[in-house]
Amino acid sequence: MAGRPGKLADRYRWVALSNTTMAVFMSALDGSIVIISLPAIFRGIHLDPLAEGNIGYLLWMIMGYRLVQAVFVVTLGRLGDIYGRVKIYNAGFAVFGAASVLLSFDPFAGGGGALWLIGWRVLQAIGGSMLTANSAAILTDAFPADRRGFALGTNQIAAIAGQFIGLVVGGALAELDWRAVFWVNVPVGVLGTVWAYRSLRETGERHPDRIDWWGNITFAVGLSAVLIAVTDGMQPYGGQSMGWTNPVVYGSLVGGVALLVVFVVIERRVAAPMFQLGLFRIRVFSAANAAGLLGSVARGGLQFVLIIWLQGIWLPLHGFDYADTPLWAGIFLLPMTAAFLVSGPVSGALSDRLGARAFATGGMLVFGASFVGLMLLPVDFPYWAFALLTLVNGLGVGMFASPNSSSIMGSVPARRRGAASGMRATFQNGGTAVSIGVFFSLMIAGLASTLPTTLADGLHRLGVPEETARQVGALPPVSSLFAAMLGENPVEHLLGGTGALAALPPASQQVLTGTRFFPQLISEPFHHGLVIVFTVAAGLSLVAAAASLLRGGGSPRS
Repeated sequence: MAGRPGKLADRYRWVALSNTTMAVFMSALDGSIVIISLPAIFRGIHLDPLAEGNIGYLLWMIMGYRLVQAVFVVTLGRLGDIYGRVKIYNAGFAVFGAASVLLSFDPFAGGGGALWLIGWRVLQAIGGSMLTANSAAILTDAFPADRRGFALGTNQIAAIAGQFIGLVVGGALAELDWRAVFWVNVPVGVLGTVWAYRSLRETGERHPDRIDWWGNITFAVGLSAVLIAVTDGMQPYGGQSMGWTNPVVYGSLVGGVALLVVFVVIERRVAAPMFQLGLFRIRVFSAANAAGLLGSVARGGLQFVLIIWLQGIWLPLHGFDYADTPLWAGIFLLPMTAAFLVSGPVSGALSDRLGARAFATGGMLVFGASFVGLMLLPVDFPYWAFALLTLVNGLGVGMFASPNSSSIMGSVPARRRGAASGMRATFQNGGTAVSIGVFFSLMIAGLASTLPTTLADGLHRLGVPEETARQVGALPPVSSLFAAMLGENPVEHLLGGTGALAALPPASQQVLTGTRFFPQLISEPFHHGLVIVFTVAAGLSLVAAAASLLRGGGSPRS
């Protein structure tokens, strides 16, 4: 009988691992499944997201989910420490599933339909935050230090892989019905909720305490203001290609940063702080989180850049119709996903025995090297080279993510694991949201310097009146990028409202609306933007590797 408690504990560990892995995979999947399904979703609610005044709906469908997760995970991790991690986690499954049902029953069309979806995506993101904020803490409670890297690695890689698998699943489901994108979560949510309530139990320490209301409010409002400013900065404003000259954007940035400064002051003085600033005195915790934040900023916008590269240029150049490019973009990114799935658990298990620093630092260096390789690729690349570089990119992320998460969670006292998990997730989600804004802004800035003249001259050569060509060329590049991302022919979209396309000879119409004109036209300006983006990402990866080295080589806590 002496061995029975050990067997029960071991069995519970696998239950906790499988349930939490399903949860974080589902939450991450839903962050990307909508991206690839946006064309079908907007057709379903009868809204043109690229029409004047509608681009905000599109950006909030993309960014809203990540923004909410970045803001709420710390609070929900802290609530797990106070009221029980399993209790908050279990409720997250129920909230996520309920929101998925409501999303699929959108009764409105047009702007009302878009607002319905954005609103319930916010609730869904809160449910996802309840899951991700506490899953790492539940695993850290359940697994001993010498097996924690494997468990957290499996969990972490499921989250990252979910982002890319969602591209393929979303593309396939959108072909059936746009509502199926949300239906897919319902059975998983029901199964996960029942399974979690029946199987998971509190094995960690609970420390009832007061809620830090002022800390929660200043953090939520401050971080929200910063991320909203980043999102609004991508929208055209006052004849400019982006909104960074908008006083509202500057005001949100300054106000958000000021509130975050106030938040830090509050957290240093309050008796029971939401954000455990004292944890940053732990060298491993601070260095690993710094590396994680920098890595998230380097990685977060990559998915969008690669999707636009594939959908806007490479796939059309190789004969794929624009309407088919969303699904195929997900398929052609599978080498990256496969690399995550292999390298994450393996590096996590090895780091349990050999230490996290070498794997995490090496992973960031491999990750950064892949950006250098991608930068050197021609826009119309041989696929084998692209597949190899994205595979290397995925290997680097997998090598880094698992040991880094294990290092963070193993470095803190048991009573602070919920807060530490939430803080880790905040850096990851916040870095991803900022990255999308930064990558898009850099890409748009690169395009804005050359695309207007290139596009106007190309249209004029094929018979479009000079004045119309200049007007179309002067439109913000964001419209062209998002048109390609939504599976629309960008030239048809740009010329459709002018009447110029219908007035051209059939031969000119065929060339303009074919699959080669726009990709060939945009290739050089796009490559200019790619070089800027990948240079920044490679630099951030190198700094993240340096931060990772600073963690030291100490053993994790039990």
